[in-house]
Amino acid sequence: MGVVHHTVYPVWFEMGRTELLRASGSTYADLESRGILLAVTRLDVRYRKPAKYDELLTLETTLRDVGHVKIEHSYRLSRGGEELVLGETTLACIDRDGRVQALPDNWSGAPTVAD
Repeated sequence: MGVVHHTVYPVWFEMGRTELLRASGSTYADLESRGILLAVTRLDVRYRKPAKYDELLTLETTLRDVGHVKIEHSYRLSRGGEELVLGETTLACIDRDGRVQALPDNWSGAPTVAD
């Protein structure tokens, strides 16, 4: 059909979260090595216009809220300023056994946006 499949957008959101974490001075691998895992508990995607293959796109990832055990992000995918897809996720902090645990005390909320 010449358009990006709807299942690809959540993968791009994950890449945005990973790069936002890296921009804050950490990596997901660092968290995992400390037994801190982040599981998606909610995913909301609003498809406004399709992205097409081989287009240059911009993904803005914003850290919206950090609670005791959860993290919320929002996403805006655009093409030349034209809004294509909006998304939101909630992640829960869990241990290796899948039990909810508190986020580390030194969790950094900065930066809040990464492209």
